[in-house]
Amino acid sequence: MSLRAGALIGGLTVALVATVVVAAGRGQLAIPPAEVVGSFLHGIGLPLGPLPEHPQGDVTLWQVRFPRVVLAVLVGAALSAAGALMQGVFGNPLAEPGVVGVSSGAAFAAAIAIVYQLTFFGAWTIPVLAFLGGLVTTVSVYLLSRADGRTEVVTLVLTGIAVNALAGAGLALMLFLGDTQAREEIVFWQLGSLNGTRWIYVAVVAPFVGVGVLGALLVAQSLDLLALGDRAARHVGVNVERLRMFSIVLVAMLTAAAVSFAGIIAFVGLVVPHLVRMVVGPGHRVLVPASALGGALLLSLADLFARTAVPYAELPIGMLTSLVGGPFFFWLLRRSRRSAGGWA
Repeated sequence: MSLRAGALIGGLTVALVATVVVAAGRGQLAIPPAEVVGSFLHGIGLPLGPLPEHPQGDVTLWQVRFPRVVLAVLVGAALSAAGALMQGVFGNPLAEPGVVGVSSGAAFAAAIAIVYQLTFFGAWTIPVLAFLGGLVTTVSVYLLSRADGRTEVVTLVLTGIAVNALAGAGLALMLFLGDTQAREEIVFWQLGSLNGTRWIYVAVVAPFVGVGVLGALLVAQSLDLLALGDRAARHVGVNVERLRMFSIVLVAMLTAAAVSFAGIIAFVGLVVPHLVRMVVGPGHRVLVPASALGGALLLSLADLFARTAVPYAELPIGMLTSLVGGPFFFWLLRRSRRSAGGWA
């Protein structure tokens, strides 16, 4: 690992820890950072540091703040790692997880559960259906894009666009069929939020994120070889089709786990990997962990702003990431056009 890469990962780690501590202490009940750290250390069995002075401070941290900031870290890491994988598979910095229909499929499935008031899994019905909807949509895109046992990137993108359009039409139909309350709930879910996070949500999402990021690290070297082109990668022993299939499964798992509890949070998987790539280059062994850390940091900051910017109100976190990601995406398009000497 180069000095620059080590400095970036170290800096992101320190910034993430500091952000998590500050975020856990901010809110209607303000808790100083030292007391946040003390509460955490006492909670894990280390009697160090001061406990919160407010009688409800410890309960607030462990039942409300800590689960939320941990889920923000996990969701941000998942979306950014998925984005780094997508950009490696497609060989294009403009790729992001939504290309394969994970988010649109999850939104459609969640809308079905909301409109028809499905309750097969009790309070878990919407997250479970959202997760399954994202996975089913991604698998459909992959299977529909296969021809003669192989999948071309262009075909995969075009199939993804078509399936996204179908899922969008289905979502529009659910909005039409739903009553006012259902429509409001669907719209709120699409805007993204971490409100109401509990430890059980963290326990469900964490294994998927851990397996997904570990899987991304395992295929990092192969993704570097894939950047040379399919033919060159096959020459050096890379099973391109298997690599592409495995990577897309990882993307679907990471993104579906994230959006099932947080709703649609756009642009994190696009912005963060590209910024990291600009600093440390395209090598995926550094790009994947640095992107995961950067995504966790970005979403933690966005969630902190979302719940503290307006007193006694909470902004949709997906709206905030889109406000940042939209202009960045436009700049990225302009930059790509200039570097390519114009559109082909």
